[in-house]
Amino acid sequence: MRLLNWLFGAKPELTDAQAQRLARWRALPEVAIGSPMDASRYIVVDVETSGLNVNKDRLIAIGAVAVSNGRISLSDSLEIVLQQHRVSDKQNILIHGIGGTAQSEGVPPVDALLTFLEYVGRDPLIAFHVAFDQTMIGRAIREYLGFKLQHTWADLAYVAPALYPELARRCRSLDHWMANFGISNYARHSALADAVATAELLLALRPKLDAREVASFQGLRDMERERRRLTHPI
Repeated sequence: MRLLNWLFGAKPELTDAQAQRLARWRALPEVAIGSPMDASRYIVVDVETSGLNVNKDRLIAIGAVAVSNGRISLSDSLEIVLQQHRVSDKQNILIHGIGGTAQSEGVPPVDALLTFLEYVGRDPLIAFHVAFDQTMIGRAIREYLGFKLQHTWADLAYVAPALYPELARRCRSLDHWMANFGISNYARHSALADAVATAELLLALRPKLDAREVASFQGLRDMERERRRLTHPI
């Protein structure tokens, strides 16, 4: 039924409590992305999915951690597994480690996504290779909550090589950049652990960002767009 809703544009049915949660989130004021980085809260995000096909694979888990006032705030983090009616295959489970029981007993998707939105508020989002995370979260929100998520993202996969062009050829993945800066990851392919590692990469880039006088989320976005323009000229 939810797939039919998504295909034909029908709005999913929410309980009164769920509708009230969504309404409260919608009523939150917008955040100024030009505010100084050291006086802002950014949310670094990573996802785990049933595969890499953004058109047919499913969102399994979201991990997120806040970078507040220029520091990673581990106490301000979120890791949530969305309940799956069909457990992903064994090879997929070997990658992210979220077993069949954890998937089938996860948080119902509507409540999981509402929890994610409440955690994020209106604060800007950061990821490494944003397109995948943004698409998978956006698809799930459209399917289960019935609207298109319009949120501001920045992609460190473009910001990092813009700051270190001499490393751009050999540092293409998050693992490459982690190795370059000596960043460890306590559980690679755990959504939260990968989000924390991405947040550490953001902080590792700060000296170069400061040298370039990039002091806000808007500055990150401008740098990303310029790198995209250079990498993918029209």
